[in-house]
Amino acid sequence: MPHSLILNLIPQSPIYPNYLTGRHYHALFLNLISSVDRTLGDKLHDSTADKPFTLSPLQVKMDEGMRQRREAGKSHVLQYQQQKPIPPGTPCWWRISLLDDTLFSKLTQLWLNMNPEQPWHLGSADLFITSILGTPQSTQPWANACSYAQLYDRASESEKTINFTLATPTAFRQGSYDTALPSRDSVFKSLLQRWNKYSGMEFKSDWIESIFPSFFNINTEIASDSRSKFIGCVGEISYRIMGDVEVELIKQVNALADFALYAGVGRKTPMGMGMLRRI
Repeated sequence: MPHSLILNLIPQSPIYPNYLTGRHYHALFLNLISSVDRTLGDKLHDSTADKPFTLSPLQVKMDEGMRQRREAGKSHVLQYQQQKPIPPGTPCWWRISLLDDTLFSKLTQLWLNMNPEQPWHLGSADLFITSILGTPQSTQPWANACSYAQLYDRASESEKTINFTLATPTAFRQGSYDTALPSRDSVFKSLLQRWNKYSGMEFKSDWIESIFPSFFNINTEIASDSRSKFIGCVGEISYRIMGDVEVELIKQVNALADFALYAGVGRKTPMGMGMLRRI
């Protein structure tokens, strides 16, 4: 059962931009896991396989006026590069998605015994976790939970248009290099691979040839830290299922599109990249 959890956080000391990077988010998550299961934390740290979780960059909470202005501009892109330190006491949120129940059951132990005054560390900064959201909220579209069976059962059998927002820089491995272009093969094969690995309900890939991009408003962005630069695309993109496609295949495509909220696509999803959701 995939979960998309929102952790509300309050920094107790400044968070400097050099700590607001993928490898520091990854380290914070592994510390959370290791606090309840050291062996699992070490295993996830050492694994080079596709990992059963994704992370977002840390987000500074917007007030209602800022949120409405952003929505009016139809910008769904998240903050993925901070230029200034985040001051102490600033309300923030952080998204963790979990693709299998093992991780969720481990973290449940942590949530149940959560001490709101226990500091967690993001680089040199101390953070308090003040609350955790795991169900849909009107002001927080990234919080949700749904079983794989429910994702499939609720998927449309007739909707042929798939609209995505790419919320953090997204890129895909192509041979020895990365490409920032979200082709139908890159996006849907990435979703399919993660669905088949974690859902226990294997889909074939017969339908991919029937999908075509129908709208895109995207641009490339660079996310960088002291070690490397990552070039990906952000923005909105739509795909359409064309031709005479079986109802069952349409349902599978829609299930994968709904699954995108949890799975992300492409490279570095455990470090804040490749976040997308259906809109």
